[in-house]
Amino acid sequence: MAIIIAFTNTTMKYPYSLFRTSFFTLLSAFLLCFSSCVREGKTVETQSPVEAAIPVASANTDAAIPAPDSLSLQAAIPAGPVQPAAVVANSVADAETIIARKQVPILCYHQVRDWREKDSKQAKDYIIPEERFKDHIKMLADSGYQTVLPDQLLAYLTTGAPLPEKPVMLTFDDTSLGQYTVAAPELEKYGFKGVFFIMTVSLGRPNYMTKAQVKELSDKGHAIGSHTWDHQNVKKYQGQDWVTQVEKPSRQLAEITGKPTEYFAYPFGLWNPEAIPELKQRGMVAAFQLADKRDPQDPLHSIRRIIASGYWSSNSLHRAMVNSF
Repeated sequence: MAIIIAFTNTTMKYPYSLFRTSFFTLLSAFLLCFSSCVREGKTVETQSPVEAAIPVASANTDAAIPAPDSLSLQAAIPAGPVQPAAVVANSVADAETIIARKQVPILCYHQVRDWREKDSKQAKDYIIPEERFKDHIKMLADSGYQTVLPDQLLAYLTTGAPLPEKPVMLTFDDTSLGQYTVAAPELEKYGFKGVFFIMTVSLGRPNYMTKAQVKELSDKGHAIGSHTWDHQNVKKYQGQDWVTQVEKPSRQLAEITGKPTEYFAYPFGLWNPEAIPELKQRGMVAAFQLADKRDPQDPLHSIRRIIASGYWSSNSLHRAMVNSF
């Protein structure tokens, strides 16, 4: 009786206490059930239209998104050498800066074959015997040189992109067959890459490369550039000559390799400032001459090379590289 009276008195004194106790008990039970439903996951059918429109993160979300402190600017930069199209216009160095950069040694080879009795003394400058060529390449490798391709050179000249400690570029003019049968295998023995400037009139002719061989060189990572249709002096071009000697050959090489033709070598190494806008108009981002001075307004279209003479020993070649560049 005392208990009942006490309860009654309490209830009368606090008439809402029983209600509050029941309410909070029910609320706790509801929240517990709701939490359980969330953990178990909803189907699309049980979601509201707004919920259904919001993508639900997968169980692997945390693993797929790196933590903020693991992100870096480098992750947003494509790997590999900078391509010409990737150079931002306002980041390209001016002509004065380009000329001030240390020049990369660039060698120019023509025929790679043994001398013949009928070869003239002058011709032997452009014809390097096979064993002598192999000595050249071995010397470069033993001396720590690493080959670079035109894309790398362009990035270095225009943006200051890094190059190997001892870079060298090996270029080959005129499409002669020995470049494919002798030179390319020798380069590949040392992990070297070359730049082959193709004279398209010669393709498929005896003692010259075929289209298939040019494509194979390209597929192996060597660079393919244009050396005109039939090796006419650029300084004499007029009107339609630019289409015949530059535009059509470049298009043909692009069809063969499946890559744009963006580099050009002047026949005989001869050029003039008037040629540069014509080359630019036809997509040439750089052009290679021989040993003359570079154009002070456009050094990218007058890049210097030296002929690697057929008379030079490997030591003579190295001295010429040091003295010329």
